[in-house]
Amino acid sequence: MRMRRHHQQDEDTGIDLTPMLDVVFIMLIFFIVTSSFIKESGVEVQRPQAQTANPQDKGNILIAITADGQVWLDKQVVDVRSVRAHVERLRVDQPDGAVVVQADQDARTGLVVQVMDQARLAGVQDVALAASTGAL
Repeated sequence: MRMRRHHQQDEDTGIDLTPMLDVVFIMLIFFIVTSSFIKESGVEVQRPQAQTANPQDKGNILIAITADGQVWLDKQVVDVRSVRAHVERLRVDQPDGAVVVQADQDARTGLVVQVMDQARLAGVQDVALAASTGAL
């Protein structure tokens, strides 16, 4: 009678990480899709206070006007005459977006009106002026 030898084959005893990587990838996609990215104008301004100010959640395009007359849009200083072109370019990504003008309390009223007018000429119907809530 012949003796049989049993060869023990080395089986891969490692842990299969593929399902875990799939779950991590799906979670990453979920968080990217559900997160909302905060857009900033690029400069901090001292907004005037108003008792009747209401928070607006759908302000997608932020334009800031400093006290010394600089207009900031998409984290860069722009000329007031080019605000319309910039707003039109930014509206390609979000056609239903609103414009929020964050004017410093010491900014010239004429410049604020020009910026708001340029945003309206770009086709944005919802242009808001930002204010801080609080007592006057």
